[in-house]
This record gives sequence, C-alpha cells and structure tokens, in this order.
Amino acid sequence: MSIDVLAAAGRLAAASETGTPCEPVRDLLDPTDLMTAYEVQRHNIEARVAAGATVVGRKIGLTSPAVQAQLGVDQPDFGVLLDDMDVSYENAIPYGRLLQPKAEAELAFVLGVDGKPAYAMAALEIVDSRIANWDITFTDTVADNASSGLFVLGRELLDLREFNPRDVEMTMWVDGVAASTGNGAACLGDPLNAVEWLADTSATLGDPLRPGQVILSGALGPMVDLKPGSEIRVTLTHAGKRLTDLTAHVSSKGTP
Repeated sequence: MSIDVLAAAGRLAAASETGTPCEPVRDLLDPTDLMTAYEVQRHNIEARVAAGATVVGRKIGLTSPAVQAQLGVDQPDFGVLLDDMDVSYENAIPYGRLLQPKAEAELAFVLGVDGKPAYAMAALEIVDSRIANWDITFTDTVADNASSGLFVLGRELLDLREFNPRDVEMTMWVDGVAASTGNGAACLGDPLNAVEWLADTSATLGDPLRPGQVILSGALGPMVDLKPGSEIRVTLTHAGKRLTDLTAHVSSKGTP
C-alpha cells in the first residue's frame, strides 16, 4: 500500500475520530485512478472491522445525473455499511456522532439467497462528509466511503411483486414541511438498475454482494441539511396510493 493511500486514509480517519472536518484528499491521489480511491476506502473500513464493526451491506451514491454532472463523472460510486451505522432502533438519530450531515430518502433492498433483491423498505440515509464544507470531487467522496454516515430502515417490508420501484413517488417532510420530492426514476432510471450496477462493480472489484446484505440504492430526491431536534418523515406512494412511510427524530445538538 502506497504512502499516499495511507496518508489519505489517515487524514479521513482523524477527521472522523476528532469530529473536525479535514482538507480534501485529492492532493494525495491521482484523480483518474478510481481503484486507488477505493483502496483508501477499504483501508479505513478494514480498520473499523478490526475494531469490532461488522459489514452489513452497501450504499450507492451519485445516482442522480445532475449530481454526476456537478462532479464531472458519468458513473455512481458505493460505500460500505457497517452495523454501527444502523440507527433504525435508536430513539433518535444521534446528531452528536455527525460532522456535516444531510438527509436523503431512498429505497433499501435486502438481498435474497440468490443475491438479488428479496424485498424492499423505506430508508433514510444520513450522508456525511469528513471533508470540510463538502468540498469534494469524485475521488474525495469515494475515498471517504461515499460520504456515508448513518441510516434508518423502515419496519414495513415491501413485496417487490406488488410494485415497481421506478414508479415510486417520494416526499420527505422536515418538521411538517415538504423539503424534498422525487421518484424512483431519479435513481439511475430505476433503483433496481442501481443495485444491478453495484452487483457488477462489486464482483469486478473482488468483493461480491452477499445474501442478507442491505443495499441503500440511492436518493429519490434532493438531499436536505439535517438539523438537531428535527422530525423527518418519508412518505412513499405508488400509483397514487400509500406504499409505506418512515419517521425519525434527530437528537439535540451535542447529544452522542
């Protein structure tokens, strides 16, 4: 492993440990070398696993054409989900664990024994960046575990035979105000397209997806800043009817 990979990984890890955002890591990495950026990501994930965390799935980022254009890329990226990132059963999203959080409403999938999505659920991804002011390029966000933070899964399981993920309509409410809207088509044309891309890419990188893993397939609409003390509610509809919903509260600032 190169000195630059170790330096980039160390910079990001220090930001996470101290709660102080760092400078971008693109000065240490070749911006055209995607594999090196994933090597930085992998190094820090392996360190967290060695410290006791367990890999439970993946998240897909940059699924929106508008965001891809903003970063000058033509493909999504992915990060790794760890068990300590899942706050679905906590009383509130722990704001004190986060640096610069934003919220995205998504569809999550759980993989079946054949490695394909077995069922779906609503999800709220709390994206975060260890890099100050979200000053990121594609290289920076890949190295930073695709700007992962925390996630909340809905408790209602959705049968994929009963709806088309592409046609899902989403509204994310923050303190009773509609803050973000979108649909399944905003996620690589169909959230299942995103999962297929992830399966192919993960296999190519030598770390294939596994049965039982959770996949956050990508935002259905624009992300919004996460504020301490807020209530977030995600509603998903299909063909004009309620599909499912999810409600989460954010802890007060400084609460661990």
